[in-house]
Amino acid sequence: MSNTLTLGGKRIGYEVRQYFRQGDTVFFTFLFPLVMLTIFSTAFSETSFGVDANGDDVSAAAFYLPAMLAAGVLLSGLQNMAVDIAMEKSDGTLKRLGGTPLPVFSYFMGKIGQVSVTGLAQAAAILLLAATVFQVPLPTEPEKWLTFAWVFVLGVVTSAILGIALSSIPRSGKSATAVIIPITLVLQFISGVYLSFTQLPEWLQNIASVFPLKWMAQGMRSVFLPETFEVLERGESWDLPGVALVTLLWLVVGLVASRLTFRWIRKDS
Repeated sequence: MSNTLTLGGKRIGYEVRQYFRQGDTVFFTFLFPLVMLTIFSTAFSETSFGVDANGDDVSAAAFYLPAMLAAGVLLSGLQNMAVDIAMEKSDGTLKRLGGTPLPVFSYFMGKIGQVSVTGLAQAAAILLLAATVFQVPLPTEPEKWLTFAWVFVLGVVTSAILGIALSSIPRSGKSATAVIIPITLVLQFISGVYLSFTQLPEWLQNIASVFPLKWMAQGMRSVFLPETFEVLERGESWDLPGVALVTLLWLVVGLVASRLTFRWIRKDS
């Protein structure tokens, strides 16, 4: 076990270095939420998205901050993991690793560790951008940051596990981005990331409520938006127990699906 953990720790360092050496991956997973936050904050700089308990206007940057944090979790976990593993499977990297003494646990420890490290760095960059450039007031209550911590950790792990499961869908590394990116884009549009969730048709809200991104975004909103915005949620509540329950259910689904579908090489190779 000690050797397995040591190898896993080394894999984390290797995976993080590889991640930041891929320019397209860095842009579409790491920098993308920062770019979108900048665009929305600038385009709607003169628009008020509501008022807080003191009657002060809520800016576009403050309104979109929790959404971009949730989107970043999805991109760093699900999209990055699914595309990365699919490409490694296609180019023979997984086949070669399967023939080495590297334990499977160490391999996945490296992958999930990389997602955790880059996801945390991304969240810090988003918060820094919002606070310094767009003057978004961040929470001061410790319980708010505790909520952020468990929503973030649970969201990252769940997204990473689901990414492992989805990596078996693309037929090749070349088609991985064409298959995975549309899935993440659709989820973002229907889950209250780019559009206000309660303004969507009820049937679309019902569909989005099945998937974890809607709940992760809701959990983030409970941390960074004023309490006056709680009534705008479905059911007029942040429903944090529901956030935890649905995300945990998807974590279990992802673990089962990953166990059933993951192979070092495709069956039809």
